[in-house]
Amino acid sequence: MSGQSLLVPGELSPTRSVPGNIRRPEYVGKPAPTPYKGPEIQTPETVEAMRRAGRIAAQAMEEAAKAIVPGVTTDELDRIAHEYMVDHGAYPSTLGYRNFPKSLCTSVNEVICHGIPDSTVLKDGDIVNLDVTAYIGGVHGDNNATYLVGDVDEESRLLVERTRESLNRAIKAVRPGRQINIIGRVIESYAKRFGYGVVRDFTGHGINSSFHSGLIIPHYDSPHATTVIQPGMTFTIEPMLTLGTHEYDMWDDGWTVVTKDRKRTAQFEHTLVVTEAGAEILTLP
Repeated sequence: MSGQSLLVPGELSPTRSVPGNIRRPEYVGKPAPTPYKGPEIQTPETVEAMRRAGRIAAQAMEEAAKAIVPGVTTDELDRIAHEYMVDHGAYPSTLGYRNFPKSLCTSVNEVICHGIPDSTVLKDGDIVNLDVTAYIGGVHGDNNATYLVGDVDEESRLLVERTRESLNRAIKAVRPGRQINIIGRVIESYAKRFGYGVVRDFTGHGINSSFHSGLIIPHYDSPHATTVIQPGMTFTIEPMLTLGTHEYDMWDDGWTVVTKDRKRTAQFEHTLVVTEAGAEILTLP
């Protein structure tokens, strides 16, 4: 693996503004969201609204990804995604969620998830995950992907490619009548082929009018994930695979999660709705 230096926190830019006519999620300005008490099975109208939110989130991520080159800052990627979402009438779901200060997450190299965009400059050989969620029409659409920065070493490139494949395999395993743990079983069995760690403490989640509904989607074979998959359920699958341990440390910012051994990690995510035939991806550009 590339012997690049470990990440350190950068400087934050001022909070980006959102036009007043754009509807905010209920948690903005509060320390935490109101717990979701609604159903996990959504109406066709809610699912259609989520298709719109998911499409905007996917397109915002694509726009930001176009700017990924050595020398760009993660703050600049945040600016691009933020402006795309607000220009399309959507609120960036992460902005103000439990006081998160930015409009997407940028997780570089050894950062598992929830990296905060700042003055950090991407270098040739880095990998970076963009995690973008859009809120519009009263619902959220959440997706992420890991991108290569310039000329990336083979070990990191394969990690990224195989993490994407683990998500694809998990999506294909979604069927009504199966238990949620089929998702983690598929991901973990695939990751074990390559000796990768599978992050356990950060999971997929139910999503709808709530950013995180309370439904948990483990990415490992959990004996406790016995909820039966039903048509109309909406949730994310977002496997995080590592080149070493699945254990982690948290930075003092309370958000940035890094691998305990500081080896690299990759992640991919889609928001799905369960259909009679399997799963439909709602976060397509």
